[in-house]
Amino acid sequence: MSDSPTVLCAQPDAGERAETADALADAGLAVKEVGSVETLTEALDRSVDCVVTAFDFPDGDGFDVVDAVRSVNPACVVALYTEHAPSDLPRGSPEQVVEYVPRTVPESRERLADVAAMAAAEITQAAYPVPETETERLAAVQRYDVDQLAATDAFDRLTALMTSHFDIDVAFVGLMDEHEERFVACEGANWRTLAREDTICTHTILTDETMVVEDTHEDPRFAEVDALKQLDIRSYAGVRLTDREGNAIGAVCCTDSEPRRYTQAELDDLQRFADEVEEQLLLRRQLQGDD
Repeated sequence: MSDSPTVLCAQPDAGERAETADALADAGLAVKEVGSVETLTEALDRSVDCVVTAFDFPDGDGFDVVDAVRSVNPACVVALYTEHAPSDLPRGSPEQVVEYVPRTVPESRERLADVAAMAAAEITQAAYPVPETETERLAAVQRYDVDQLAATDAFDRLTALMTSHFDIDVAFVGLMDEHEERFVACEGANWRTLAREDTICTHTILTDETMVVEDTHEDPRFAEVDALKQLDIRSYAGVRLTDREGNAIGAVCCTDSEPRRYTQAELDDLQRFADEVEEQLLLRRQLQGDD
């Protein structure tokens, strides 16, 4: 698999599309080619960092392309490559930046490649890792009512016991939505949600191993995350939560304002707490008649 940012190149004319794809590839991008709105929609997934598209297609236009991209990956940048005037084109929003490169300017394809490369690089740097089974995982998370779970005393008791047992500042149970982590219980702080790109748990749900960060300041993945500094998270240990079907739905975690190590015995205990949380979550689904 290529480490280069991935760009989806959408143009109806095969010859023009090939020339545009070559310019994008020369800029170091991994290129996928499509010739219609329908095939673009089929090719879209979260591995696409940028979409380069014409405006006119036999089965739609640039507005349809922007809507399709936004529905799958709101962070993905769309670069419109067309002779249409800017006043005819869809506008961006905080969730979706729409770039415009006119085909009428000299060396337009090279300019387009530069725009796409910069946009894709920014998205790649800011993005968080996503499980391969993200669609199924999100469907599983939607089966849980976080507000209802937050009213369950069992999770509060468990997190309170964790802070005492591990002598830490904060213990929490969080479920990972598409764009944020939502806290079912949080002892030691009043956290309700945290953007997914700011939470260490988005890495925890990728592995069945306990995730330990002894010092966030020394870990290149988290050293520059301002939210962790604001929340005074200097060390972290977390265990992935899964449902009965094996979908990663969240994590049980410990954080502290000081760097620290965890013994194997402590990590084993953290796994036991996570096992208990999974049992409680299964019980809630059974009470709701889901299982």
